[in-house]
Amino acid sequence: MLRATLRSFLAHKGRLLLSGLAVILSVAFVGGSLIFSDTVARTFDRLFASTSADVTVSPKEGLDEYVPSGVVRTVPASLAQRVRGIDGVAGAHVDAAVENVTVVDDRKEPVGPTTGAPTIAANWYVTDRSPVRLTSGHVPEGPAEAVVDKDTADKKDVRIGDTLTVVTQPGSFDVEVVGIATFTTTNPGAALVYLDTATAQRKLLGRPDAATSISVDAAEGVSDAELKQRIGAALGDAYELRTADEQAESAAEQLGGFLDVIKYVMLGFAGVAVLVGIFLIVNTFSMLIAQRTRELGLLRALGADRRQVRRSVLTEALLLGLVGATLGLAAGIGLAAGLIELMGLFGMNLKAAEMVIGTATPVAAYVVGLGVTFVAAYLPARRAARVSPMAALADAEVADVGRPLRIRAIAGAVVGTAGFAALAGCAASGRTATASPLLGLGVALTLIAAVVAGPLLVRPVIRLLGGAFPRLFGPVGRMSQRNALRNPRRTGATAAALMIGLALVTGLSVASASMTRSFDRQIDRTLGADFVVQNTNFQPFPREVTEKVRDVEGAGTVVRQRFTPLALTLPDGLRVESTAAGYDPGLDEAANVTYASGGTSAALAPDAMGMDRGFAEEHGVRTGSVLPVEFPGGRQARLTVGALTDMDQATGPGMQGGLFMGLATVDRHVPGGQESAVYVNAADGVDPGELRVALEQALDPYPQVQVRDQADYKDLVRQQISVLLYLVYALLGLAIVIAVLGVVNTLALSVVERTREIGLLRAIGLSRIQLRRMIRLESVVIAVFGAVLGLALGMVWGVAVQQVLELEGMTEFAVPWGTVVAVVVGSVVVGLAAAVLPALRASRMNVLAAIAHE
Repeated sequence: MLRATLRSFLAHKGRLLLSGLAVILSVAFVGGSLIFSDTVARTFDRLFASTSADVTVSPKEGLDEYVPSGVVRTVPASLAQRVRGIDGVAGAHVDAAVENVTVVDDRKEPVGPTTGAPTIAANWYVTDRSPVRLTSGHVPEGPAEAVVDKDTADKKDVRIGDTLTVVTQPGSFDVEVVGIATFTTTNPGAALVYLDTATAQRKLLGRPDAATSISVDAAEGVSDAELKQRIGAALGDAYELRTADEQAESAAEQLGGFLDVIKYVMLGFAGVAVLVGIFLIVNTFSMLIAQRTRELGLLRALGADRRQVRRSVLTEALLLGLVGATLGLAAGIGLAAGLIELMGLFGMNLKAAEMVIGTATPVAAYVVGLGVTFVAAYLPARRAARVSPMAALADAEVADVGRPLRIRAIAGAVVGTAGFAALAGCAASGRTATASPLLGLGVALTLIAAVVAGPLLVRPVIRLLGGAFPRLFGPVGRMSQRNALRNPRRTGATAAALMIGLALVTGLSVASASMTRSFDRQIDRTLGADFVVQNTNFQPFPREVTEKVRDVEGAGTVVRQRFTPLALTLPDGLRVESTAAGYDPGLDEAANVTYASGGTSAALAPDAMGMDRGFAEEHGVRTGSVLPVEFPGGRQARLTVGALTDMDQATGPGMQGGLFMGLATVDRHVPGGQESAVYVNAADGVDPGELRVALEQALDPYPQVQVRDQADYKDLVRQQISVLLYLVYALLGLAIVIAVLGVVNTLALSVVERTREIGLLRAIGLSRIQLRRMIRLESVVIAVFGAVLGLALGMVWGVAVQQVLELEGMTEFAVPWGTVVAVVVGSVVVGLAAAVLPALRASRMNVLAAIAHE
């Protein structure tokens, strides 16, 4: 039996190739994502471990900043002197480092990265842990000198002697580049500008007696943990103390979010490939077993029992999985190498030679590869085991054509009812925390129901879709329609691969279109200012930008917006961490705020705040309620709720409650913040177009900020949402590739299965052109059938997702009809493309040999 199995596998290796591609793609994405994330993690672990001080003294961690406030947390620089006197300390250095500063050259072009990585300005001092070493020029020695890292200098053509402008919170200042420093470790993609310590404290932090942290070196023979304990005993619990390992772990956790995004995106691709590939493999093995009925019957007649036959088919599947997993792992290594090169384009200089292939990677690769093929081949293997010895004497098939679909109908109805009930519960739920799990459950169950019940829909839907074929194409059209109806299970499984991809795309496209329309309506309703000055990546910007805006001739009302994290203790006893916005008193001229009670003046009054009505009612808050509030740094206050808004505004993580207050209140409790936006109205009699030109000219030295009107703001939101769409379209592309493989495989095996039939048709006058047309039409109707199911399922999912979004303030519903039309047209193209090779092969058959085929 083993020899027979191996010979059978080698005899059908061409037919199994396309199924093997699905396994290869699945394993490649799994292996590639694990290799890439492990490589990045190992690289940065080494970076953090090699550059972290033995002990770091930093400000106490406070409230999470979901939206950046621009406040730089500091410790007294005098701590360095106190720490140096502690037994076991070999040295202590003041750190003055600020991220997300802006550095521009004399052409007003940004010197830092534009890909999201930070530009860091810091004080220069050298230890054996320094991430850079000076390779040309000299160290900064005065208030107007700086050192720049070599990677940034090469990319931005910065040379020694050039003048740069550094834009920071306390204000802008010019420096001359006097040195170039080269990274001794991996460059994480950041741009580094070094100043002497006194200049960094004064110009980056605004105070000569402040530091962002204190780096402490341990004396010989003193462990990091022991040194931390001694420093803690001397300083108390007012500061955060971390050993080198703890500091590296903390930095790695911050990087983990970035790595997780990449890993989960790639594993999402792997999941789609696995799911769609299962249908391809099921179809392939089902058809191969149907074609080998007499062969299997002969094995049974020669003494093979059911278990041996089933084991033989599963062994073929495992061989396919083994080969696919091996090739997929190799492809995954190539994919990881490509991602490493791609990261190099974004400034993260990883080395492919240091690629990490952990033990878990090949284990996961082979588990996926072998698991997918085994699961997919199990049902066909059971079917093969039911072949009787008498099948060797008859022209029999195990095609399941005649088996009733009653069990499928019952199972599909039960699962589908449960799925729709979950989606209905999701739509009826009033809380996101309840609606989201119901949405996931509903999507999973309705997908399973569509797959299970798909064959039941084949006959009615394909009769409708191919109803015009007989009139348009005559007998060829009628035969193509009947061929698609011949085996509903096969047609349903073939179309299911395309259905899954299109359902995902349709559902997420509906969600993104609804989000876009909701944000558009919200901008129309709420944005009353002529222009918004805002950072490109939504980071805060220095106050001098606001002063430049105020000085522009023709600028009327100027309203600042600043964010701060805070924690509310509500009347129901719940403590909620959120983010509040602070505004100037002219808010009514910059935004259209609707109130359920109170007004803008009451909300922006000293020690007062505004709140969303729904949030207030949920927690028992009323106008006039006095709430305990904790601000960063442990500052405590009691704020009076002066107004409740009624705006159905969209919220995000850490933005619950729609909290806002006067900027004077924010400044009192959280000094040192930076603006996140400035709203500007044209003065009376000033043309907004002229004001925009004047604003852009005034802000030319600040490339990090842009002037936007309502239309620009909408475009910005659409660009953010389009990132999700690009991911969706990439998933669609992968699903389509595998779906095309499935249709090609089905048609190719179907041509082999119908060899004698094709020969007879050719013998009675069917031309080669007509034969190719018949196969193309069959392919198109199967692809369109999958598209119709996918669109219907995706629309249901999209409606459910929009109901969840409505709980977050996105109340509009939109259907992207352009995407719907493109999906239908694309499915026709997919069908035509998939039929090219099978139709060509069928048309080249020798008529007499085909008639004599067994």
